[in-house]
Amino acid sequence: MTIRDVMTEIQAVVFDCDGVLVDIGSSWQQIHDYFGTNNLETLEKFLNNEITDDEFMAMDVKMWLEIQEKIHMDEIMRCFSGVKLMKGARDVVEELHKRGIYVAIVSSGIARFIGSIAHMLKVDDWAANDFGWDDEGFLTGAIPSMVNSHDKGIMVEKLSKINNFTPDKIWSVGDSSTDLSMQIPGSNFIGFNPARKRALDAFENSNVPIVLEKDLREIWTIIFNEKFPN
Repeated sequence: MTIRDVMTEIQAVVFDCDGVLVDIGSSWQQIHDYFGTNNLETLEKFLNNEITDDEFMAMDVKMWLEIQEKIHMDEIMRCFSGVKLMKGARDVVEELHKRGIYVAIVSSGIARFIGSIAHMLKVDDWAANDFGWDDEGFLTGAIPSMVNSHDKGIMVEKLSKINNFTPDKIWSVGDSSTDLSMQIPGSNFIGFNPARKRALDAFENSNVPIVLEKDLREIWTIIFNEKFPN
């Protein structure tokens, strides 16, 4: 298959961020770890679709503000110091761009962090969830979510329509069960680095290809039916 053929067949690859482009389980959990808070109970309710993104976010932010009354955005970003890109992430995004393929991030993670990764990797577009901030940059609370974790396909659909992509030429890559919602009708999905057994079970039940190795270059063979270029 020539590069010209690939460019014709694949128009876009849409990535989740946490656990896919970066080697952390959750950008939300990074902040919980920093402040010593625990949201396991609300996380379970959220994953079971018993509470909404907005409710989940509000509960998390409330926990942090109860620990520390004033939290500046710079401190939020310090929660991510030392976080590394997933092995192969930069290589994959660069090679996709070389082939003229559109690269996007659709994440329900923390916008300040996701935006920094989007800038670092020079992706074409990205969407994530943010907080409310006052004029001095202090956290005021949660704001309505931009990305619905249980319906990420809304964003993929928008991307497809804006750029005139056809679904069968779009691939999405995610690590959680909710990421399966990125797979709009007719499009393709890869389960990468399953975050939990729940995710692995969901990927297997959905009969999508799964990459267990934490190296993003492993998705290349699935998408292009060829080894990643050396």
